[in-house]
Amino acid sequence: MEHDADKEATLAPAQAQPDELAPLDESSSDPPAPDSRETRVSCSRGFAGWLSVQNCSLAFTSYQTGQLFLIGVRRERTLSVYQRHFRRAMGLAATSQRIFVASLVQIWRLENVLKPRQLTKSGFDRAYVPRNAQVTGDLDIHEIGLLKNGAPVFVNTLYSCLATFSVTHSFKPLWRPPFISKLAAEDRCHLNGLAMENGAPRYVTAICRSDIVTGWRDRRAEGGCVIDVTTNEVLTDQLSMPHSPRIVDDELFALDSGRGYLVKIDRATGRRENLTFCPGFLRGLAFTSKFAVVGLSLPRDGAFSGLELDHELKKRDAEPRCGLHIIDMDSGDIVHWLRLDGRIKETFDVAVLPDVRCPMAIGLAGSEIRSHITLESSETDAGRAPAAASPAQTV
Repeated sequence: MEHDADKEATLAPAQAQPDELAPLDESSSDPPAPDSRETRVSCSRGFAGWLSVQNCSLAFTSYQTGQLFLIGVRRERTLSVYQRHFRRAMGLAATSQRIFVASLVQIWRLENVLKPRQLTKSGFDRAYVPRNAQVTGDLDIHEIGLLKNGAPVFVNTLYSCLATFSVTHSFKPLWRPPFISKLAAEDRCHLNGLAMENGAPRYVTAICRSDIVTGWRDRRAEGGCVIDVTTNEVLTDQLSMPHSPRIVDDELFALDSGRGYLVKIDRATGRRENLTFCPGFLRGLAFTSKFAVVGLSLPRDGAFSGLELDHELKKRDAEPRCGLHIIDMDSGDIVHWLRLDGRIKETFDVAVLPDVRCPMAIGLAGSEIRSHITLESSETDAGRAPAAASPAQTV
């Protein structure tokens, strides 16, 4: 099958823990509705080709079903969709060699165990294996950043603060918004997003400035904040349920989720500029080259209702979608998309895996985690430079 054909596949139920999902196949334009326990994946023409040109793969999470998805390109130039279960998978931080993923009570660290140019028998060029779990308790961890030393810093939404790991305790608080009077397990402002700059936290997003237990639930439509961590100043409070602030080329972007827009925010004035509307509740933002990768979810009744997003969808005669949109930042156009229909209705975070063609991961359930044992090599893992590159090896 050519890589630029429309593609579609059905994923097994999350609890089935498939070792590998089949390549996406061509299908009719009007397929039957999927079973409620299944998820059908479709993508735009050229999605696999776009990944190949960008020389990257994508990772994204779905906390509703507890899934980590890895999206790459197979040797036959078809799309690879790989999923693993991490209970209530949420925030991601990733490099080509390492993935951190926040789950219900832990932050997991997954390491690539393949050597440079080494492939698995199925053709995967990255094999991410769980190597460590920092147990934090249920802190409702949203996004994760990496400090200069590689240590994670995370958004501790339950306690309305930024935090990092503690050797002894559930977490070590690093910063909290100036309007939060004390650390308490009350999710007061729904602190949720984190923008890193030069290996340090720079901006966070919050639904509002509430300082009472779950006060943010009464302030969803407006009052969404971007806060400068270095100065404690509120850069803007003109957003609606903002998420996922990111700094790219010294410019600040975020998701105005309650309105459905990718926005740019002037770092001097706080002025918001709408860039692209996406039909869904937006969470998760990553960049590669001149492209933005945005996660979309179906709006939930209750928490997501009564937002301007509803009006924006009606104005466009559109239905909300779940999946990923790829936006050309030069034009603002959505140039590619990946869509999930069926059991999975929400995405959470998204990350780009640079210089990765086709990734897979080992899960926590089943026999594979018991038998997948690797030995550290002094040439690759003990601080020495790898040996000279050789033709691709298969394991």
